[in-house]
Amino acid sequence: MKIASINVDPQKGFTPLCPDELPVPGGDEIVSALLAQNALADYLIGSSDSHCDAALFKVDADEDQFKPLDYENTDTTFKMHCKPGTKGFELLDGLPAPTEYDFFVWKGVAPDLHPYGACYHDLAEKLSTGVIEFLRCNDVTTIIAGGLATDFCVATTARQLQQTGRFKVILHLDACRGIAPDGTQAQIQSLQESGVVIADTIDDVKKAIVA
Repeated sequence: MKIASINVDPQKGFTPLCPDELPVPGGDEIVSALLAQNALADYLIGSSDSHCDAALFKVDADEDQFKPLDYENTDTTFKMHCKPGTKGFELLDGLPAPTEYDFFVWKGVAPDLHPYGACYHDLAEKLSTGVIEFLRCNDVTTIIAGGLATDFCVATTARQLQQTGRFKVILHLDACRGIAPDGTQAQIQSLQESGVVIADTIDDVKKAIVA
């Protein structure tokens, strides 16, 4: 049995450390839980948002966020976040550097791309990032997922992995934080119904691995 830990977008731009980006309440509190799940894994997978000033999703005011867009690969407005060269782009302190992961994905580099999951560059999920292929080539059977935010990129990544039918996917809630409580709970319930194992703590993760 091979285990992978995936750290989905654990960036400062999704935490109160960068209040002008997309701060997720408690987003800066997940490092120890991510490190705990990483310690159980044979392979470490990471992802980061990586956006430029020309991004189609970009709006300046809080009230203009989360509104629908009609682009092929950008469907919602957001304030600028996780721009390379800024504090918001950085991974949370204490996590491995991108080069210390076994596989790392930078998402949304092109202005017209704003994917959520770490497995595909496009919203139609046809252009692979290589995550699934890496996991398959290395005979991974179990994946522990954590990161930011639960109700967006983490949920989408977990769903993409579960839909392959090849992995046991464990969502580690202590290693995640969500933006909206209702939306987060709805996503967790949906993931559980799809077959994703929901684990509150690292002890629950350990039990789920051997179950």
